[in-house]
Amino acid sequence: MVQGLREHAGLSREEFGRHVGFSKHTVASVELGRRMPDVDFVEAAEGVLGNTGALRRAAGFLERQPGLASWFRRWATLERTAISLFNYECRMIPGLLQTEPYARQLFTDELPPLTDQQVEDSWAARAERQRLLRERPNTAFNFIIEEHVLLRRTGGPEVTKEAVDHLLESAELRNVEIQIMPLVQTSHAGLHGPIALLEAPAHKWFGYSEGQESGQFISDLKVISVLQGRYARMRSQALTMQDSVSLLQRMRGDL
Repeated sequence: MVQGLREHAGLSREEFGRHVGFSKHTVASVELGRRMPDVDFVEAAEGVLGNTGALRRAAGFLERQPGLASWFRRWATLERTAISLFNYECRMIPGLLQTEPYARQLFTDELPPLTDQQVEDSWAARAERQRLLRERPNTAFNFIIEEHVLLRRTGGPEVTKEAVDHLLESAELRNVEIQIMPLVQTSHAGLHGPIALLEAPAHKWFGYSEGQESGQFISDLKVISVLQGRYARMRSQALTMQDSVSLLQRMRGDL
């Protein structure tokens, strides 16, 4: 419907994108069904395309792709338009940086067990999320990963080798920063657990914290401030990006 109304209005994807405040790539992804439009997109599109209410009604019939946990979907939607994203992970390689073999090992380890279709859906959803790193070159991504996550060798040595290679490759992207928190760290601001923070296009901040079979979406400014303070401290406690790359290269050589 977006594409039909846009073409009826005589607008290219790039022109329409300028009117609604989204890139032509985002417009294309919505029109092709690769990306779930958020509320801001729908409302902006309505204003540009006649404000008939047709798009608002149509949006109510959209179904999100399988493979994303229900408690994660709101966060995943915000990820698609974030202008900066920060992620500290102490349990596993962050989903945006996982290789397929590594992710499939995680899916295989799920309890209760997943069906083959659920595994396929989960990987498809994760692979789609990972497109953000390259499709949004103006979005700044920062990751802090605990060294012990890689020392665990999830999936075995070969899977870990590929995982480390992928981290090194991702670290070469201009919009991606990867820092490793060393195994021995006498002072650590992240002992409360994983932290995810993002800045939305309107410069509003949100947070997310995931636990066992649940996730907490955070919009309270006081809590966001606390998480930002902790994350900032961890950035100073973790290895620099250059030292992190050197450590990853040494770890790769030891496998």
